[in-house]
Amino acid sequence: MAVNKAKVAIGFIVAGVLTVFFGTALTFVGPIIIDDQIVKNTVIDPKNEMSYTMWKDVPVPFYMSVYFFHVLNPKEILNGEKPMVEQKGPYVYRKRIQKDNITFHPNNTVSYREYRRYYFEPSMSAGNESDVVTIPNMLVLGAAVMMENLPFAVRLMISATFKTFKEGPFLTKTVGELMWGYDSGLVDFLNKYLPGMLPSSGKFGLFAEFNNSNTGLFTIFTGQDDIRNVHKVDSWNGLTQLNYWRTPQCNMINGTAGQMWPPFMTKESTLPFYSPDACRSMELVYQRPGKLKGIPLYRFVAPKTLFANGTDYAPNEGFCPCRQSGLLNVSSCRHNSPVFISHPHFFNADPVLLDYVQGLNPTEDEHGLFIDIHPQTGVPLNVSIRLQLNLYMKRVSGITETGKISEVVMPMIWFEESGYIDGPILNTFHTNLVILPAVMEFMQYGFITLGLATIIIAALVYHRAKASDKDLVKGSHVHETKEKSITYNSE
Repeated sequence: MAVNKAKVAIGFIVAGVLTVFFGTALTFVGPIIIDDQIVKNTVIDPKNEMSYTMWKDVPVPFYMSVYFFHVLNPKEILNGEKPMVEQKGPYVYRKRIQKDNITFHPNNTVSYREYRRYYFEPSMSAGNESDVVTIPNMLVLGAAVMMENLPFAVRLMISATFKTFKEGPFLTKTVGELMWGYDSGLVDFLNKYLPGMLPSSGKFGLFAEFNNSNTGLFTIFTGQDDIRNVHKVDSWNGLTQLNYWRTPQCNMINGTAGQMWPPFMTKESTLPFYSPDACRSMELVYQRPGKLKGIPLYRFVAPKTLFANGTDYAPNEGFCPCRQSGLLNVSSCRHNSPVFISHPHFFNADPVLLDYVQGLNPTEDEHGLFIDIHPQTGVPLNVSIRLQLNLYMKRVSGITETGKISEVVMPMIWFEESGYIDGPILNTFHTNLVILPAVMEFMQYGFITLGLATIIIAALVYHRAKASDKDLVKGSHVHETKEKSITYNSE
């Protein structure tokens, strides 16, 4: 029986060694299996049901929150006093995004147009679209700056045209009209006699060209041949580089279309993307790790150099003519109107910009932009892109509407486009990327622990079996000797 025990113990030791080996192999093979699954699922391919649907229809609810800088002292501004503004909002719109005209090409790229529509959400807004707001009149004050180098007589004529159409330096309209357009005699007149001067041919509104529009024809890499290229832009509207800016570097179309990025990110990775609305490529940098409902993430934010001027950051020289740091001059892609993009409330900008306007209070929490990415898959879990639209205004002689306005970069509105993964998609994500790897890790360490425990217990059993075996042999030897002596004595 003891001999059997030793044999069984040896069998268990062998089984334990195999279990440890299997567990150790899992620690190497497990991550490779997971990475392989990630690669398979992040390639843009209609066969990848979940990721393809995510890419095509963006099922995550996206919102655009708009804040207006309501002008409190328009009369005083015309007399050269400092503008005073009061933030009104948010006015929240649900954004519906859908890709259309999807065409796959033999060189592992896919082209598409992305359409967007906005629906007002009263329950999430601080007011209604019927709220009345006063902002600078871009048509008048923007045009004045654009015309300042024209002959004096022409400027007088322009001023007379403004008066004919009753266009003043400030607009007092409802939020709905300012957003999506209002009827203007001047706009109709300009579109008739100077076609192409204005961005839209219908009503004039700050977001008139955003609704029911597309962001251009994007061609991006599917990642089929190299996963490191997935989602990267190959061309936009047939262009591989832009022609808005003054240097080849600034005209580059870098990174992705801004919705997903290649997988396997590290803290050294950056998030480059091309924004048709900002007419340029931008790049976010790693800030810190975090978690969203148990899913690990990396937060990427805008570096301070994003909107720095050419003096403070030489590579941005191509985006000039520049003003203070913190402003991006987008006039070259906005029909030459003196429009500047910045972070809301001039966050991360030259402090002098805050001195020119009363009522601003920048903070990182409210006005910084960020994208939270799941580093393993390159899928954004939480996004908040915040930008401000500013108008450069000044007194222009001959155009009496400009009064004695001091030179100022005037904030008009800021908006935040935000969305985060929730609901069934989050659950699928959590299962595939948190629970399954955790189970795998538990299994691999479970096998190693079980194997080691089996080896130790089996070794002890084997040792005892061998010891009792020796005792048995010794015992039978003593017994034999005793029997012999008894036989000998009896004789």
